[in-house]
Amino acid sequence: MYAIETEGLTKIYAKKKVVNEIDLKVEQGSVFGFLGKNGAGKSTFINMLAGLIHPSSGSFKILGEQSHQNQKMGVLPDYSTFYDDLTAFQHLKYFSRLLNVKLPKPEILDLLQRVELEEAAHVKAKKFSFGMKKKLGIAQALINEPDILFLDEPTSGVDANAVLTIHRLIQDISKKGTTIFLTSHNLDEVEKLCDDIAIMNQGVITAKGSMQQLRARYQNKLIVFIKHSRLNEKQMSSLRPQLDELANRVEWDQELTTVTVDGEWLIPEINRSFLHANVDVFRIEVDEPSLEEIFIKIGGNQRSA
Repeated sequence: MYAIETEGLTKIYAKKKVVNEIDLKVEQGSVFGFLGKNGAGKSTFINMLAGLIHPSSGSFKILGEQSHQNQKMGVLPDYSTFYDDLTAFQHLKYFSRLLNVKLPKPEILDLLQRVELEEAAHVKAKKFSFGMKKKLGIAQALINEPDILFLDEPTSGVDANAVLTIHRLIQDISKKGTTIFLTSHNLDEVEKLCDDIAIMNQGVITAKGSMQQLRARYQNKLIVFIKHSRLNEKQMSSLRPQLDELANRVEWDQELTTVTVDGEWLIPEINRSFLHANVDVFRIEVDEPSLEEIFIKIGGNQRSA
C-alpha cells in the first residue's frame, strides 16, 4: 500500500489546468520531494492531497483510502496564519482542542522544544519573525502525531539558522516512520532530505525518480549560449527545424540563442546550422549546469514517462 496514490488528479482555475492529470505514487515512510518553480502548481497539488481544496477531476488515495476522515495528517501551508495576541503555547493548546487531541502542558512545551521555540513559548505571535512562524506551523502540524506530514515550502523565506532547525526536525520525524511530502523550489534542500522526487512544471510532472536516477538521466546535459547577429524571419525559419532536431531545448532571442544538448559533439553541428542560415556567430559559450538548472530547465521541457 502506498502512502499517497493519485490518478489523473486535475485542478482547473479560470479554464486553466493548474494541475494537469497527475499520476503519482509515494512509498510509505519515505520523504518525498515535490520540486518546481514558484507558480508550477505545487501548492495546489498539495492542498488537494491535504483536503483543503477539491480536485476538478481525477482521484487520490491516502494510505489506501479515498477519505481523509480516518487519516492522521499534519499540514504546513505555504503561508500559515496565526492570531497576533496568542502566544505559541496558547496556539498549540487551541489547535489541539480543535483536533480533539488531549495535549497537556508538558507535551506542548516538549513540542515547542522540538522546533526550538521553547524560549518563545509565552511570546505573542505578533512578535514572531517569519522563521519563527514557520516553526510554530510545523509544531501545529505535529499535534496529532500524523502518519503523513505535508510541508509546503517549509524553509521559504526563513534565515539560515531556522533552515538548519527545520531540516533537523524533518530528518528526526522521518526516522520515526512518518511519511513526509515536501514541496520546494530549492533543489539542494530536496537533495539533502528526500528519498525520491518529482519535478512539476506548468501543472505537469516532467521528471520523477530517485536522485540517483535523475542524475544519471540529466547530469550529462550541456547548455550552449550562441551570441549571433540579429535574426530575421527567414533565418528563424531555417534555424528552427535544425536546432529542434539537435537540441533537447531551445530558448530563442534575437541576438542570443540558448540550447540544451546531450554532449559537446553536437556543438559543431549547431554552429554549422547558424552558418547555413547565413547568421554571423560572434561567440559560443558552454555551461555545465548545476543539478538545479538541469531539473528546472530540462525538466520543464519533458514530460515523464
